[in-house]
Amino acid sequence: MIRTILFLSTSSGPGGAERVISNLAASLDPRRYRAILCLFRPGWLKERSESCGIRTFVLPTQGMTDWRWAIQFKRLLRQEQVDVIHAHEFDANVQGACVAALSGIPLVATVHGKNYYWERLRRRLAYRWVSRRATMVAVSEDLKQFIVEKVGIPTSRVKVLYNGVDVLPQCTPAEVVECRKELGLPEDHQIVGVVGNLYPVKGHQYLIEAIPAVLKTCPNTSFVFAGRGQLESELKAQACRLGVDERVHFLGLRQDIPRILAMLDLFVLPSLSEGLSMAILEAMISGKPVVATQVGGNPELVINEETGFLVPPRDSQALGDKLIVSLTNTQQSADFAERGKRRAEGLFSLRSMVSSYQSLYDQCLKSEG
Repeated sequence: MIRTILFLSTSSGPGGAERVISNLAASLDPRRYRAILCLFRPGWLKERSESCGIRTFVLPTQGMTDWRWAIQFKRLLRQEQVDVIHAHEFDANVQGACVAALSGIPLVATVHGKNYYWERLRRRLAYRWVSRRATMVAVSEDLKQFIVEKVGIPTSRVKVLYNGVDVLPQCTPAEVVECRKELGLPEDHQIVGVVGNLYPVKGHQYLIEAIPAVLKTCPNTSFVFAGRGQLESELKAQACRLGVDERVHFLGLRQDIPRILAMLDLFVLPSLSEGLSMAILEAMISGKPVVATQVGGNPELVINEETGFLVPPRDSQALGDKLIVSLTNTQQSADFAERGKRRAEGLFSLRSMVSSYQSLYDQCLKSEG
């Protein structure tokens, strides 16, 4: 019997959690599962999922007390004969759990980050309730510990399932050269890149602060920022004030991340908080050395001084120092990149993530049966 899994997402992206949802839904074994998607609003995730052939529904909501949404969602569950709901992030987890409880349908509630749900008592109480009525999943051991300590959920009620990525399409040397030309990057420059939305939590400003010191030692270096967001104009102004604007390139939202990663000599992620970074995983599986902040699940991905460098968050000097070491010691960086690629392929593959979630769906269905 083919079971229907409905994915319910708080956000429509683009972002790491949304890529996880899209990749997971598109990769379920079609002999065992049918994937459909429900969103609170249209956006990148709707377009991406529909392009993969996943039937997608949009049910706007006014929040946790929106009973009209609950009625519509319950009707959708019945109409599509949903067997398991797989919700992602706070709003979807809570609202999904409420309707799942009324409908008698098992729910998997995945938490991807530390997005303020712990700061209000009402939200902590809501998540404690969800943990008693759903299978709660954290995407890293660090995030699980955070949920246990900050929200007050017993450790036995939170499972850890790592995100996974597929091997990205390979780019030829000619395609890399063409990409550099398109972006106006000099042929003799080393390229440092970051992929992520331009939001405060991603810490881009600390990378820009580090650039002048990097350029003193490594003058033939350019920096690319792939992503869009509210801080773009502010970050551009900061680069101008520091006199490095000619070396900093803001690329906006890109649909060709494999091409961008292929041309990088070094990947950097200066985040202030992370669940389990899809950007780091994609860089690792693309064979790129990584410099990242020691936050969230990053240390579970990057083994410091073995597969890359980890630095404290908000420390531009430490970040700059490790960028310089990585750019000047190319053999060490190549060794880090190779080890990182093997680690990503072995522990954080898309196949592994899909297998883990399919086993979890089966457990949920068995317990309901």
